[in-house]
Amino acid sequence: MDQIQAMRIFTRIVELGSFSRAAERLQLPRATVSNALKWLEQRLGVRLLLRTTRQVHITAEGTLYYQHCLQLLDALEEADTLFHQHKQQPAGKVRIDMPHSLAREIVIPALADFYQRYPEIELALGANDTHVDLLREGVDCVLRAWETEDDTLVARLIAQMPQLTCASPAYLQAFGTPQSIDDLQHHQAVGYFSLVNNRNYPLEFCRNGKLELRELPSKLSVSGADAYTSACRAGMGLIQASRYSVAPWLQTGEMVEVLAATPPPPMPIYIMYPPGRFLAPRVRVLIDWLITLFDGYHQR
Repeated sequence: MDQIQAMRIFTRIVELGSFSRAAERLQLPRATVSNALKWLEQRLGVRLLLRTTRQVHITAEGTLYYQHCLQLLDALEEADTLFHQHKQQPAGKVRIDMPHSLAREIVIPALADFYQRYPEIELALGANDTHVDLLREGVDCVLRAWETEDDTLVARLIAQMPQLTCASPAYLQAFGTPQSIDDLQHHQAVGYFSLVNNRNYPLEFCRNGKLELRELPSKLSVSGADAYTSACRAGMGLIQASRYSVAPWLQTGEMVEVLAATPPPPMPIYIMYPPGRFLAPRVRVLIDWLITLFDGYHQR
C-alpha cells in the first residue's frame, strides 16, 4: 500500500472520529480505509487507534504519529504547489461556515467579485450561529462573532462591526422610548442565550468610556440571530445587534434605534482555521479576500 495515501486516510479517521465518515469523505470503500490503518499499524508495530462499535479513540502513539503525519503531508502539498502556483488559478472546493447575517448581508452579495478573481474555486457555504468542529466536519475555515476557546484553532480578528440598541415602533409605543440607560428599569429585552451554557447575555452599553451591563426581564429568549431580529420586529423587546444585520429594517422603519449616545461595544469578527498546517492556495485566497472585504466594510 502507498504510505502517503495510508497517512492521509489515517489523518482523516482521526479528524472525523469515524472509519465510515473518513471513507465517505475520501470517496473510498470502507474496507480500503480499514486496511490502510491495519497496514500502518503493522508497519509501525504500534496500535494507533482503539476501535469500538461506536467510537474511535486515538492512542498516545497515534497522537504522536498524527502530528508527524500533518507536518509531512503539509510539506508535501506545499512542495507540490511551489512552482506551479503562480502559473494557474487556485482551484477546488472550499468549505466555510458563518452566521446567517454575515452570509446574507455581507459575504454573499460580494461573491461575484470573488468568483471573477477565482473562477476555478467552488464554495460550500454553511450558514448557522452554532459551534462547528472544523476537523470533524471537514470545514476549512469559519467566521464567528466571538473568539474561540479552542486552542487548536487560529483566530484572527478581521473587523469590529458597530452595534446598536433598537426596538420596534409597537414596542416603543407600549413601553415608551428610553432616553438613557437609567430609564430601562421598566423595559424588557429579547433574551439571547448560549446553547453552551443556556444563559442569557445581558445588554451592554458604553457610557463615559466604561462598559455598563443591564439585565432586563424577557418574555422570549432565542438562540439564533434571525429569530432575535424577528422577535424585535414583533415587539417582544429591546435587542442589540450589529448595524449591518438590522439595516434593512431600520430603513423600512420596522426597527428604530434607541440610546444612540450609549451604544454597545463593537462586535468583533474572527476568522478561524486550523493552525500549523499548510493552507491550500484555494483556502488562502478565500481568507485573504474575506479579510479585505471586512476591512473595507467596517470602515464605512
